[in-house]
Formats: sequence, C-alpha cells, structure tokens
Amino acid sequence: MPKVITKAEEQKRLRRNEEKWTPTLMAAGWTVIPSVILERQRALGLDAIDINIILHLVRHWWYSDQPPYPSKKTIAQCMKIDESTVRKRIAAMEKEGIIQRKSRFDPKYGGQRSNEYHFDGLIKEAKPYAEEWIEERKKRQQEDANRRTRKRAKLSVVKVNNDEAE
Repeated sequence: MPKVITKAEEQKRLRRNEEKWTPTLMAAGWTVIPSVILERQRALGLDAIDINIILHLVRHWWYSDQPPYPSKKTIAQCMKIDESTVRKRIAAMEKEGIIQRKSRFDPKYGGQRSNEYHFDGLIKEAKPYAEEWIEERKKRQQEDANRRTRKRAKLSVVKVNNDEAE
C-alpha cells in the first residue's frame, strides 16, 4: 500500500527538487511520471520517441479525472518532429493498449477538437513491474535490517595438544 505523504513532506520534496533544478525552473512547472515507466520502457515496448510523446501528454495531466488534450501539432513542435510522426506513434501506442484516445468536439460549433488521452493501459502494463520493484526493495530493506541486528559470531579458543599435532 502506498505511503500517504503529508503536506510538510511534500513541501520538503519540492524544496529538494528546487535545490537540484533551481526555484526558477520549478516555478515554471514540472511533471511527475513514475520511474518504473522510464526504467522498464523497453519491456513496455516503448522507444525514445514514444516516451517523449508520453512525457508531453503527461505534462498536461494535472488531475486524475481530467485527461490531457494537447494537440499533436503542439507535441510535434516541441519535439521538433513532423506531426505525422506523432500521429503514427500515438496510433501505434493505442493499438498496443498503452494509451487511449477519445475524440472531443466543440459543443457550440460541433467541430472536432484535440483528442483527450487516457493512460489506463500504460498504468496496467507498468503496475506489475512496480509491484516487482516494491517487493525487491522490501526484500533489500529486510536483508539490511537483518544484517544490522545480526549478532557477531563468537570466537572460541581451541586448544591443540602438541603431541597430537605432530
């Protein structure tokens, strides 16, 4: 079960990030993504372009109940790649079940707006790797604790009879 983070701990973490990245860069905005997605990108079938697209999508995802909806054109411009590449890669990730696109339409004029994106598939695929990592961490912590509390082996003096040693 994930640990609940208090407001004070959250502020402490933010200050640590400000120490690394500077308050100016952090004030301009930052993005959260689970490390396991980066660490296991190969196992998830994601290459560098896919990860970069996901980062750009996630950059706009602030609340769990409000999916992000940046345009493919915006993502392509940020990445300095062609919009068709973004479109193809998103379609491929959707086919693999990593992300899901949902069309959005303008209620007033009826025209299509940029798609919104859902990450349920990515979360589902990454979760076993996260659980595996958590178990490994618990195991290492337990081994460390056992090592710290383990008693030293007692040394004993063994007398050797010189007559038998010859």
